[in-house]
Amino acid sequence: MKSKLNLGVPKGSLQDATLALFKRSGWTINVNGRSYFPEINDDSIECAICRAQEMSRYVENGTLDAGLTGRDWIAENNSDVQVVQDLVYSKVSARPARWVLVVPYDSPVQSLEDMQGKKIATELVQFTRRYFAERKIEVEIEFSWGATEAKVVSGLADAVVEVTETESTIKAHGLRIVHELMQTNTQLIANRQAWENKEKRATIEQIALLLKGALKGEKLVGLKMNVEQANLESVVQLLPSLNAPTVAPLYQTTWFSVETVIDSDQVRDLIPELLKIGAEGIIEYPLNKVV
Repeated sequence: MKSKLNLGVPKGSLQDATLALFKRSGWTINVNGRSYFPEINDDSIECAICRAQEMSRYVENGTLDAGLTGRDWIAENNSDVQVVQDLVYSKVSARPARWVLVVPYDSPVQSLEDMQGKKIATELVQFTRRYFAERKIEVEIEFSWGATEAKVVSGLADAVVEVTETESTIKAHGLRIVHELMQTNTQLIANRQAWENKEKRATIEQIALLLKGALKGEKLVGLKMNVEQANLESVVQLLPSLNAPTVAPLYQTTWFSVETVIDSDQVRDLIPELLKIGAEGIIEYPLNKVV
């Protein structure tokens, strides 16, 4: 019997984005609100819901064979795990989040060194403590259970170390960033013993491949059009593509079907240019995965 893979799915703010990513990758994970063990349409995988903050500890000790969590929480727990794949996605944007040192806008603090002897509130306690200790800056670190920005606004701390993607919450509280401590993104991690198991490793690598393909597909679109032979070279020269456009003759005509895959951000400017040089019947379509 094939060894089942125990996979950890992050609970909380990243849960919905993770379930959507798995669905685009070919796995449907059904989460019952009261259950910590979701159903998945793959007999070789068992799922468990786990807080991202704790995921790397459970993967390290073998409770879970693999899981998804942030690079920040791996660093916080100082976990010895196999990092299989970087996956940049979140509930807000497709870019890495940042852990930053934040102070009130009128604070005299302008650099890390100015924090000497001051108090910092953060959820990322151990990493922050190590970060300042390595730079020989003595600070008092206290754990924040949430609403961390409010600690500095109300004067309960001189600064906070908080995670941000867009900086909108920081600006809304009248705060400013002094220093970036680290960038973080979601990572697929594995227990080192599970990674050495041939069957489990194959499943983990399959998950990594298809999750990465789904993320890549999210940023790309397919573009298809008809082009008369006289305009074909001009159109092909204009088209960006992963390799080269696919060109096929249309039956008993001097027209060709041209198809390519391009970055979704390029489409809005490209389509008007294609129309100008003779492309017709342009179709844009989404891609589920690009592997």
